[in-house]
Amino acid sequence: MRFHHVGIVVANIEEQVKAFQASLGAEWDGQIFHDPNQKVRVAFVLTSPADAQIELIEPAGPDSPVSHFLEEKGGGMHHVCYTVADLSQALRDFKSRGAMIVRRAKPAVAFGGRMIAWVLTREKLLIEFLESPET
Repeated sequence: MRFHHVGIVVANIEEQVKAFQASLGAEWDGQIFHDPNQKVRVAFVLTSPADAQIELIEPAGPDSPVSHFLEEKGGGMHHVCYTVADLSQALRDFKSRGAMIVRRAKPAVAFGGRMIAWVLTREKLLIEFLESPET
């Protein structure tokens, strides 16, 4: 597993990205991805080429899986993401440790159609797994 990004739920990417740029000196390429499979809009900011990215996640409608998180908690830190060489194996490994698979593998627009899946650990950490580009 390799750490890829941390996901942060925001109400509006265009408004919040400016705050991340100002407070962290983060760079943004101006891209926002709409992912109808995930029902979100996402953008990525980077503080340095060697660091993991920060993903800003905006609900793409009231039925988005992150809408409730935004309404109840006001947004904020949502998940961590790791790239994995074998997505199926990573899910089996985490399930054997007591994690619950909360979303089975689906293609993700922001990652060029690479598959992602989600688990929730016993410690209530939400983890997104992203298949490595070499897969």
